[in-house]
Amino acid sequence: MLESKTIDTAHIYDGTEFELARHDEEWIVRVQGRVLMSSRMHDSEEALAEHAIERCDDPHAVLVGGLGLGFTLRAVLDRVDADAKVTVAELVPELVGWNRTHLGPLHDHALDDPRVEVVVGDVFDALKRGARSYDVILLDVDNGPVALSSAKNQRLYSEHGVRACYRALRPNGVLAVWSSGPNARFERRMQAAGFDVEVLRVAARKGSRARHVLFVGQWLPNRE
Repeated sequence: MLESKTIDTAHIYDGTEFELARHDEEWIVRVQGRVLMSSRMHDSEEALAEHAIERCDDPHAVLVGGLGLGFTLRAVLDRVDADAKVTVAELVPELVGWNRTHLGPLHDHALDDPRVEVVVGDVFDALKRGARSYDVILLDVDNGPVALSSAKNQRLYSEHGVRACYRALRPNGVLAVWSSGPNARFERRMQAAGFDVEVLRVAARKGSRARHVLFVGQWLPNRE
């Protein structure tokens, strides 16, 4: 049995180590030695974009929080018009670099698409700057609102973070959040912030019994 091979490593502000590895044809990103994402399991990331985009009329401004392996971004680009703008906020600059080089073939080099703007930084900061800026916001950061690898990411899924998403959306916009598992408290938090929320359980990959959870929220008026 082939062992995975480390291709590169990176460290973020708090010393957390990210590792890019390859096992045969599979690409893996580990955080502190634990698998965070894999190219073998990406159907739920694509479903995140699919369910959000189909619920928004004519989306022209999309914010993707978390680049990952690029599957969500590719799914967005395949569903929006040629004049759309897709902003990707990614905290780890090395992950952006890996997507431009090693991982490019996974998503048909999505970062080279002229509709894409990459912002290296925390998506939370992008939300605070972007009042009424987006038609769709997709969040796929860490493991979602459960089982976080980094405690700092909790603020994104806190009451303050969810309200920042509401303020950053245009009327009737859509917030979609990927999660490794269910979280009734987070669902209620989205509802309290002003979203009509649908919780979806989707396959992690085709043919697998493993399920991930999508929180899909439609912006409702007069909730601020």
